[in-house]
Amino acid sequence: MTDVLRHGRASLAFGFFAQGVAFALLVTRIPAIQDRYGVSDALLPVFLAAVPILAGVGSVVSERLVRRVRPSLLLRWSQPVVLLALLGVGAGDRVAVLAVALAVFGLAVGALDASMNMLGVSLQRAYGRSIMLGFHAAYSLGGILGASLAWAGAHWDLALWVSYLPVVVLLLPAALVGSRWYVDGERGGVVGDASTGGSGGGAGAGVGFKVLLPLCLVMTFAYIGDSTVSNWSAKYLQDVLGSSEQLATVPYNVYMVTTLVGRAVGDFGVRRFGAVAVVRGGAVVAAGGFAVVASAPGAWVGMLGFTLLGLGLCVLVPQTFAAAGRLAAERDGRPGASDAAVARLNVFNYVGFLIGSPLVGALGDAWSYRGAMLVPMVLVLVTVVYARSFEAQPDRYGGGHERPRTADVGRGSNGL
Repeated sequence: MTDVLRHGRASLAFGFFAQGVAFALLVTRIPAIQDRYGVSDALLPVFLAAVPILAGVGSVVSERLVRRVRPSLLLRWSQPVVLLALLGVGAGDRVAVLAVALAVFGLAVGALDASMNMLGVSLQRAYGRSIMLGFHAAYSLGGILGASLAWAGAHWDLALWVSYLPVVVLLLPAALVGSRWYVDGERGGVVGDASTGGSGGGAGAGVGFKVLLPLCLVMTFAYIGDSTVSNWSAKYLQDVLGSSEQLATVPYNVYMVTTLVGRAVGDFGVRRFGAVAVVRGGAVVAAGGFAVVASAPGAWVGMLGFTLLGLGLCVLVPQTFAAAGRLAAERDGRPGASDAAVARLNVFNYVGFLIGSPLVGALGDAWSYRGAMLVPMVLVLVTVVYARSFEAQPDRYGGGHERPRTADVGRGSNGL
């Protein structure tokens, strides 16, 4: 059983990594995509908003699908669709093709994000200790690689399809091969058994929106903070703090690197101190990062703030998924009960993404960008109020809090 879980953990980590690469290649080449298809500045926000909206639809549909099929099967086939849709974005030559490719990408990303986190949550419960942050660390690593490949493509003025094709050719077959070892955790099956069906029509039905509301708010606030960094860090550093154009590209890279570092070590923090302490600490550090950014006298102090943001925000999303899965399992003991909760929670990933960037932009234009940075700071601090929602009772992960019935399952593996 230990080998099965270890292989499932490694293959799922690769799935997170591949998704990080694909998503970064899309979002970091938006100017090139706009130029290739001749999309106007007025129309571009419509395309950009459509992707997270459709991803939310894909996540909702996934909640229904996993009542009939295992999440591993959904993940196995949604990941190739995402990669092929990315290639479609790079290879098309008409706006209609772009619209179709982005629509397919958005729907598949919603299913992919939901199913990946479903498997991660169920694997964590099977291990009996915190491993979710490690999966999201793999995603961050993929994002760094994808952004680096995008930079190389832009630097060498490569056509989009030339940048995307080698990545798809390498990742797609690797993802399909790796999917053979996906493990559905508590359901006890690998992907080859997926045709036998899901958890049944009632899985997760006992966990209503009201119960999940605190976690939904935390997820939304975390992604408002994340989208603030990804969309406004460069402009803020250049226009408000007076940095050069070249230096303005650095904060997001620093943010991604510190996100990777924080997630790589975060599971050890959860095992040692518990999820509540880690979430509270992350929220306070992230709020401090926004405060430093808002009050920074110059570019280098501003970059210190973005560094703190990466270290603080990185723990919130993985722990929110884990808490939702644990909460669902406590209220509904059936195998797969956490899947619907994870799918519902995943929708608020995209809600935060949709709210964050326009909110900061509107406040920056109407008030000031320094003042605008205080709004996500306050929202992230609200997470401290909801930190008790992350408390696992009676099941704590890691260290002295491991569950007796699963404590031995993960002891053969020291990490990815």
